Amino acid sequence: MLFANEMLSLYLSFAARMRWPLRIEEQVVSDLGGIKFAKIIINSPDAFSKLIQEAGVHRVQRVPKTEKSGRIHTSTITVSVVPRSVVEFKLNEKDVVQQTKRSSGPGGQHVNKVETAVRLTHKPTGVVVECQESRFQADNRKIALANLSKKLKEMEMKRITDEVTRLRKSQVGHADRNEKIRTYNFPQDRITDHRLGKSYHNLRGMLDGDISVFEKILQDFQ
Repeated sequence: MLFANEMLSLYLSFAARMRWPLRIEEQVVSDLGGIKFAKIIINSPDAFSKLIQEAGVHRVQRVPKTEKSGRIHTSTITVSVVPRSVVEFKLNEKDVVQQTKRSSGPGGQHVNKVETAVRLTHKPTGVVVECQESRFQADNRKIALANLSKKLKEMEMKRITDEVTRLRKSQVGHADRNEKIRTYNFPQDRITDHRLGKSYHNLRGMLDGDISVFEKILQDFQ
């Protein structure tokens, strides 16, 4: 959790260097000064492509501040990087088929003798909505269109949520050490990226605010 807090500070420093607007959406702090979980939102179109290489399991090897016997501990943190999707669904009425029928139930002769009830079918998805709230067909159509648009937007939001969940799970796996993408070895002052097959030094300096090493790692993925 202490290392997770240091990595969060690194990402915040990098975002500041890039002048990316951001906010900390959620942060769960531990009693010892680390973090159990943090979520940051970065509002920049190029943030995802820059930081996607950070997604995965990060392994750290060092003597923690809480260790009294000087033993080297090995632990992991997981980082997930997902695009923030904004649902901007707009219903195309050309994709909608309308059917009318007489309204059922109470309402008197004006409701039951005229085809005021509206049934709309969205051809691409097969979603169907009906409305017979009003005595007027035009009003029922307007209500049905609003309900159809709402239902389709909810479906799109669920699709995006499911995709983000799938992406997050694929990035972090089970957080096992053998799934690591990078190792931070403090005794040897070395950062090893296992995908690049490269090692970098000045680990302590990087976590203390000198992010040039971090920038070099990201550049090597380009």
